[in-house]
Amino acid sequence: MTLPYLLLDIDGVLIPFPAADGSTPRTHIRHEVLPSGRAPSDTVSVWLDPNHGTLLTDLLASSLITPMWCTSWRKDATTIIGPLLGLPDVPYLDLPRAQITTSHPDGYLWKRDHVDAWLGESAVAWIDDDFTTLDHTWAAERTARGHPTLLVQPTPYAGLQPDHLSRVREWAAMVGGGRGWRPKVSRGA
Repeated sequence: MTLPYLLLDIDGVLIPFPAADGSTPRTHIRHEVLPSGRAPSDTVSVWLDPNHGTLLTDLLASSLITPMWCTSWRKDATTIIGPLLGLPDVPYLDLPRAQITTSHPDGYLWKRDHVDAWLGESAVAWIDDDFTTLDHTWAAERTARGHPTLLVQPTPYAGLQPDHLSRVREWAAMVGGGRGWRPKVSRGA
C-alpha cells in the first residue's frame, strides 16, 4: 500500500495574510526572499513561524505520509520556503501558471483539476486556505469512491496551527490502518 500524500500550500497556510491593520501573527518572523524570475532588487517579504518547521519535520518523520508542495510558489517552495523552515527537500507539484483573476474561476479552487488528475486513486490530505464548498463536496465524493481525502483549511490570517497537523497525523494513521505505516517497535527479549 502506498502512503497517502500530504499536499501543502504556502500562502495563507505557512505565510499568513496580513490582517486589516497590516499585522501578522506574533509567532512569525519576517524574511526577505527573491522568488525565481525576479530582479535582484525585487525581493518579497514573507512571514514564517519557525515552529512550523519542527511540526512539519515531526510529521514527515512519522512515515505516515508522502509530502508534496501544492502551491503557486512551485519550485521556490523547495528552494526558498522549505530551507527557511529547516525542512528536508520536499518535491513540488508543478501546477500550471493559470491566467485567472480569481482563485475560484469555476466555483472551486483553481488547483483542484490538476491535483485530481495527478492523484488518480491515491489518498490525500490537502492543506490549503482557499477551498470552497465544491472542493469539500469533491473530497467527500472521492472518499465515498474509496480514495480517502481530507481537506484541512486554516484561516488565512492565522495560518497553519498544530491541531491541523494533528488531524492529518490521526487521519493518516487511520487510513493506513497500521499496515506497515508505523515504525516497528522492537520488544525486549
